[in-house]
Amino acid sequence: MSSVTFEAGRSALADVVAIPVTPFAEDGSVDQEAHRALLRRLLEGGVRILTPNGNTGEFYALTPEERRLVTELTVEEAGDRATILVGVGHDVPTAVASARHARELGAQMVMVHQPVHPYVSQAGWVDYHRAIAEAVPELGVVPYIRNGQLSGFRLGELGHACPNVIGVKYAVPDAARFAAFARDAGLDRFVWVAGLAEPYAPSYFSAGATGFTSGLVNVAPSVSLNMLEALRSGDYPAAMKVWEQIRRFEELRAANGSANNVTVVKEALASLGLCRRDVRPPSRTLPEDERAEVAAIAAGWSV
Repeated sequence: MSSVTFEAGRSALADVVAIPVTPFAEDGSVDQEAHRALLRRLLEGGVRILTPNGNTGEFYALTPEERRLVTELTVEEAGDRATILVGVGHDVPTAVASARHARELGAQMVMVHQPVHPYVSQAGWVDYHRAIAEAVPELGVVPYIRNGQLSGFRLGELGHACPNVIGVKYAVPDAARFAAFARDAGLDRFVWVAGLAEPYAPSYFSAGATGFTSGLVNVAPSVSLNMLEALRSGDYPAAMKVWEQIRRFEELRAANGSANNVTVVKEALASLGLCRRDVRPPSRTLPEDERAEVAAIAAGWSV
């Protein structure tokens, strides 16, 4: 793959990186028509990069067949209107197979989910990502980092070995650690995506991020894009106005160890009549008394 193509990928990551939900039908299967409609809504709302099989898409609750289906639906629906960053993970052969499937469909990049193995050494983290990156040298690769113990120098080591590791979704909730990590790894070597969405985007942008992930964008694309516009222009007071607007919604998602992270997004979408509220275990739908608050927030954004 030419450096020009990697530049296209790097440019695409410096944006609102949408993590679409995976809507379910009444019988529990993936609701393909609702999924397509939600993707069209994101695209029509101005979203230019989509991550099928992200955590907001309930990656770990989907079967391998469903993950392939979600990737296929996303690539088909987006066409040339958006860059596709496919979430892959689990054991190395599974991740490689998913990455190759994404490549066959024409996706441009893969995001490697955080290893869920209980014993992760720093050198082993490099080995894991290197095995996946080397299997698809034509694709841009974006590690998803949630491990606060990982050293930035280890990411630099991975980047040196694998030119196609072009960006990082950094999701450790510590802005000072992020600033140090990015500089240890190579601030200009990678595109830095604030992986904890809008609540952390202003502080992470101030330290070098140029994109942020979003689940909220499923509900209100214009809200997320407004924050991006403010951050790109360095207007932090305007960005914080958006931050204040989304604060309660994101607090509900983050409560109790992010237990309702996906649940709140789907509840908001259900209140707007866009998909069912159903989530899969270990997530659970909101109790009745909390649904009205989410609906009121979503209604306020849709005005």
